Amino acid sequence: MPDPDFAALVQRQLDAYNTRDAAAFAACFSADVRCQRHPDEAPFLQGREALRTFYARERFVHAGLHARLLHRIDLGRRVLDHEHVVGLPGGEREVVAVYEQGADGLIGRVWFIAPA
Repeated sequence: MPDPDFAALVQRQLDAYNTRDAAAFAACFSADVRCQRHPDEAPFLQGREALRTFYARERFVHAGLHARLLHRIDLGRRVLDHEHVVGLPGGEREVVAVYEQGADGLIGRVWFIAPA
């Protein structure tokens, strides 16, 4: 059964991403969040503070940064977003982000899937 509160939280983090608000963005994630690039098993980011620092230094410094939601699948404790991202070095790109709800109700795990 979809969890409307979790889907709303995923939307809040996307909105914070698009306004480049590192504090509001990080507040959507669990203290021990794990971010992975599919198919890697090891996280490339672990912990809310590491996530906030990475996005503040590596993403939110780009004035033209914007992620447009193309499609969302709400599976309750998991939400899948297909996004089109512009404003990063290397040009525009598409990505699928799979957000999993943690025990605290925040985003506890994220998998990023890029085109092969």
